[in-house]
Amino acid sequence: MADELEHKFEVVIQEREGRQKLPDPVKEELKSSGMMDEKGKLKLKGVSPKMLKKMKQEFVDCPVLKEDIHFIQCFVCPNFQSRVMGKVLCKGDKL
Repeated sequence: MADELEHKFEVVIQEREGRQKLPDPVKEELKSSGMMDEKGKLKLKGVSPKMLKKMKQEFVDCPVLKEDIHFIQCFVCPNFQSRVMGKVLCKGDKL
């Protein structure tokens, strides 16, 4: 148990049909941190195009923001610890 990541929440990853639009503030954050190019194409290190396509259809009920958010928004959040068997390990810190 000692090597397990410290987290407050295990958030279930849910799926939606079709693509979801990322909110503009999230896009700006992704661009400023170099995870999205100027054309809005995501560039996540170590994530395959196939996985990225799947991630674009996923969302989580964020325990910190108390709303459904795009999985990509969750993935780049400082609270994101790990993705394990369809769940996100979340630190749960205030944003």
